[in-house]
Amino acid sequence: MTSDSTTGSTDQYTFQNPVTRFESISPPAEHTAEPGLESDLEIKADRGETSYRGTGRLVGRKALITGSDSGIGAAVAIAYAREGADVALSYLPEEEEDAQVVKGIIEAEGRTAVCIPGDLKDPAYCTSLVQQAVDGLGGLDILVNNAGKQVAVESLEELSDEQLDHTYKTNIYSFFRVTREALKHLKPGSAIINSTSIQAYEPSPTLVDYASTKAAINNFTKGLAQQLAPKGIRVNAVAPGPIWTPLQPSGGQPAEALPEFGKSTPLGRAGQPTELAPAYVFLASSEASYVLGETLNVNGGMPSP
Repeated sequence: MTSDSTTGSTDQYTFQNPVTRFESISPPAEHTAEPGLESDLEIKADRGETSYRGTGRLVGRKALITGSDSGIGAAVAIAYAREGADVALSYLPEEEEDAQVVKGIIEAEGRTAVCIPGDLKDPAYCTSLVQQAVDGLGGLDILVNNAGKQVAVESLEELSDEQLDHTYKTNIYSFFRVTREALKHLKPGSAIINSTSIQAYEPSPTLVDYASTKAAINNFTKGLAQQLAPKGIRVNAVAPGPIWTPLQPSGGQPAEALPEFGKSTPLGRAGQPTELAPAYVFLASSEASYVLGETLNVNGGMPSP
């Protein structure tokens, strides 16, 4: 796929100006309902449907991706399929509409897509999810822990126990539970990739619960990478910056902050989900055989460790 090198969506191999590859968006200052659907986005996100080009880097691989109905998870699922992998999709039941679209894209590439709806707050689902993925794919060698709960709250006094519990069970408990179950099936050469965030380093005052889970994911990644290295299983993380997904207008940002979303980055714009996909592909591939415990920051130039 080709286009003018200074504007518009192109594939990831085209020489282009990163400032203008995607436009700087100004979303309306209004919220959509949780959990957020792609169809609810007034300004559509680019998940790589037409802009991601695969080169066979994951042929024969079998991946489970949580939170894969939309946003970053969907972009990773599409990229993995384009690279030759079969994919199991984990998502909330109310996100079925989005998941079916992603499933169709994967199958159009001639790959297998297994849809496994459920709630990651439920320990039983975390266990059954892995077994269903293994059964549906015929094995498992890539796990992407990506699902996240993000709801902006102005003050700690307004942060309810219910939201705190929901955020931690989704964002960090599920990572432990799903990974623990997946280890029964992962063999040497397998990869685990965790989605963290710039919020782990630069927490927004309205996201103290979310940001603290992302810091925990960084620590979980580095510790688990050392534990699993002798078994030949690599563990790494990707830390997105401000990426335009249904999570943002469905409570992830204060409504009044949405028109300026991502404009404070050095690139001057929010990122698109497809811009994250190459990082997840690299960390899943054998090209990253000596990369363990790394957090790969994809954030438009925001300074981070």
